[in-house]
Amino acid sequence: MTLEVGVLGYRFMGRAHANAFARLPMFFPDVPEVEPSVLIGRDETALEEAADRFGFQSTATDWQSVIDEVDVFYNLGPNHLHADPSIAALEAGTPVFCEKPLAPTLEAAEEMAEAAEAAADDVPAGCAFNYRFVPAIQYAKALLEAGELGEIHHVRGRYLQDWLVDPEAPWSWRTDAKLAGSGALGDLGSHTVDLCRYLVGSPDLAGEIDRVSGHLQTFVEERPVENGNGDDPETRTVTVDDAYSAQLEFANGAMGTVEASRFATGHKNDHTIEVHGSAGSLRFSLERLNELEVLRDGGRGYETVLVTDEDDPYVDHWWPPGHVLGWEHTFVHENYEFLRAVADGDSFHPNFGDGLAAQRVLAAIEESDERGEWVSVD
Repeated sequence: MTLEVGVLGYRFMGRAHANAFARLPMFFPDVPEVEPSVLIGRDETALEEAADRFGFQSTATDWQSVIDEVDVFYNLGPNHLHADPSIAALEAGTPVFCEKPLAPTLEAAEEMAEAAEAAADDVPAGCAFNYRFVPAIQYAKALLEAGELGEIHHVRGRYLQDWLVDPEAPWSWRTDAKLAGSGALGDLGSHTVDLCRYLVGSPDLAGEIDRVSGHLQTFVEERPVENGNGDDPETRTVTVDDAYSAQLEFANGAMGTVEASRFATGHKNDHTIEVHGSAGSLRFSLERLNELEVLRDGGRGYETVLVTDEDDPYVDHWWPPGHVLGWEHTFVHENYEFLRAVADGDSFHPNFGDGLAAQRVLAAIEESDERGEWVSVD
């Protein structure tokens, strides 16, 4: 089976998924064949260059002309472009894979989830939480589902970067609330919230997040616009958060602490999560993504498990045991699962419902910061 794919967006995430498309037939031969059909964007010159480099057959500057002519639609554009194209594609019966966070606002995320719910059962809508597909995270999920950590008491997550520490770093759509919705909260916090839900969100573990107490902070209020006028560059106001922190209460009473920052000097892409239970603990760091640290009942210290054995999730598709994987492999894994779901007419997770669930937590954190009090997620 061959799936013709249309992709909106050709920069960071466009490159990541184009790389995944190229790797799939070499290492996952049971996946449907992917034909990069049309690449969509606004800058025709840059678009043509990207299409040639990524192996797309054609380009388009209007997503409306494409969504009902491809077998799968990938929405990898900025947050403010997530809702309309994704909803239109689903209404046309085209499966959709959309970047996270699902939308810049809770209202838009609700509309997207409603469109996905109304679509036919064989039209999956996936949300791009690629860290679920790290082998070590799936190994952790299996430990938790097997009850090896006992009753869950604490969940801690953080996502730290430093790319905005310099006050002269340029303004971009990621620093504008109308385009992005939020800053570190949505860009980074959505990943952490999703992993919290994925790992301990089932009723027999900690359950869903019930209420939150949040704090958001913006450290630099204005930023220069790239290609400004020499000594007097144009500046624009930063209207999103640079960092956030939040306390979480889970359904079973477990406590959670999450945070993210784009101002954490010295941290490039430091995403960590810890889970502490009555019978053990685990912790994971994206900067050591082939490892999972596990403390089992009665142990006096953490054991570092190298999750690269042949029977570990996805590892049998790659290199001989012990040869580590990287960040880019998470996109191969999520595309493998999503495209198989499309070909088989099956459901896929994380879906738009998962994206909406994360968005509700993000919105509650933002509301809590505004009100200065605990806020219920629902």
